[in-house]
Amino acid sequence: MVIFDTNAILRYILQDNQAMADMVEDEISKHVCLIPVEVVAEMVYVLLKVYGIKREVIANTINELSKLQNIIIANETVVLYAMQVFEISTLDFVDCLLVGYAKTEGHEIITFDKKLKNRLI
Repeated sequence: MVIFDTNAILRYILQDNQAMADMVEDEISKHVCLIPVEVVAEMVYVLLKVYGIKREVIANTINELSKLQNIIIANETVVLYAMQVFEISTLDFVDCLLVGYAKTEGHEIITFDKKLKNRLI
């Protein structure tokens, strides 16, 4: 199994360095590839804050990435639920992940963050 770091998967998504994007695509075609939750979180941050990409586009991109045959997103159910929350809210993605853990896996989340608490209800 191959694990992608944030930079590698961003090159694939953004297609801003064709040689690197092609290398990632080649790996995807040959191997089962894992994208850890931490990498998803960093990708969301970079796409939002550095590239100024809208939340809806980011959510759609992650959803489409999860559909690729050789791509496995760690804790996919949690991540995809978090993407739904991220798309329609102003919460940081890490808070959206916490909502995902609560709603999909039944975890209790202890927080003092009022916006997060409202999403957990």
